[in-house]
Amino acid sequence: MRHHFFITGTDTGVGKTVLSSLLCAALDAVYWKPIQTGTLEGSDRVTVMRLAGIGTDRTLDEVYKFVPPVSPDLAARWAGVEIDIGRINMPTSLMNDWLIVEGAGGVLVPVNQKQFMLDLMVKFKLPVLVAARSSLGTVNHTLLTLAALHAAELPVHGVVLIGDQNRENRETIERFGHVRVIGEIPKLPNLHRTALMQVFMNHFDRAAFAQ
Repeated sequence: MRHHFFITGTDTGVGKTVLSSLLCAALDAVYWKPIQTGTLEGSDRVTVMRLAGIGTDRTLDEVYKFVPPVSPDLAARWAGVEIDIGRINMPTSLMNDWLIVEGAGGVLVPVNQKQFMLDLMVKFKLPVLVAARSSLGTVNHTLLTLAALHAAELPVHGVVLIGDQNRENRETIERFGHVRVIGEIPKLPNLHRTALMQVFMNHFDRAAFAQ
């Protein structure tokens, strides 16, 4: 399972999908977002296909899809259903492939009346990559996220900072979060496969993704 990663974030809109796209492009990985909300604005699956330059053969279908751009629990309730984590199972046919699993929102986003996104992560037990902003406020958000992951005894593979470089925030997160920042994604004027591949080559610890 070393080829599989779960992408979570410190917040909604922090850059999980950009990070997922980058890794799908750089690692020729398969992409899967089990729970998707906000489909009226398009799906993250389609975005990853466009940014990473991959086809449908390198993506997996969502298990749950909802139109409103709200939390999974609320979207499901509005649709008159309940998300059952028991229905969301790791694909068994991808043991030898890189697989990028993207969560919805952050670790404590509710998926039903009793469970959080964290519970799905615990079920999968995959190495976790945390997408975090590099800017002001990231230390608190990132350390809280890491605390929840560590309390759940999940393996944290590393943090990826997104935005303008901030050495002080990076060092603080590594010191207090007991984690490595293994990549940084600077602001890009254009998002596309080539740009993301260059970021991986120049701003990521590629050894962290060695076979």
